[in-house]
Amino acid sequence: MAFREIRVIGDPVLRTPCEPVGEIDEHIKQLVEDLLETVDADGRAGLAANQIGVGLRAFSWNIDGEVDYILNPRLVEVSEDEYQDGDEGCLSVPGLFFPCQRAWYARAEGIDLDGKPKVVEGEELMGRCIQHECDHLDGHLYLDRLDRLTRRKAFKEIREKGL
Repeated sequence: MAFREIRVIGDPVLRTPCEPVGEIDEHIKQLVEDLLETVDADGRAGLAANQIGVGLRAFSWNIDGEVDYILNPRLVEVSEDEYQDGDEGCLSVPGLFFPCQRAWYARAEGIDLDGKPKVVEGEELMGRCIQHECDHLDGHLYLDRLDRLTRRKAFKEIREKGL
C-alpha cells in the first residue's frame, strides 16, 4: 500500500469527470488499497480517486471509525426535504472551510472488488461525504456549490494561500 499525494485545486484532474472502473485487476486492487491508506489519517473523511491523480470512479471514506470504499458509485437518492448547513472542507483545498448546504441523507450504489453490488448511505457527515465525493468523481469541487458571495471569498482566500 502507498500513502498517495493529494492533488490540489488547479490540477486539471480534479475538473475532469472520472471514467467507470472496468475490469477489476491488480491495478484496481492497488488503487483501493491506496485510497484506504491515504484516507486513514486524522482529519480525513473522504477521498476520491481523482484526488490522488487517478481518473476512475472510486472513493474511500473514514467516518466514525469506519474506513471503506466503493467503486463506480452513483448518487441514487438524497433527502429532498431535509438539509444540513455547515462548513465543508476538502483535502484538495487544504486548510479552508466554507458553509455549504447539502442534503441531510444520501445514498450511492456501486460495486466492490468482487464486482458485487455495494451500497453506501448515511445522514449528516456520511451524507455530506457521499455527496462531496460523488461531486469529485463528476469533476466538481464543493466550491462550485457555494453561494456567489461565499465563492468569491473562497477564491480570494485560495489566491492568498497560493493554491
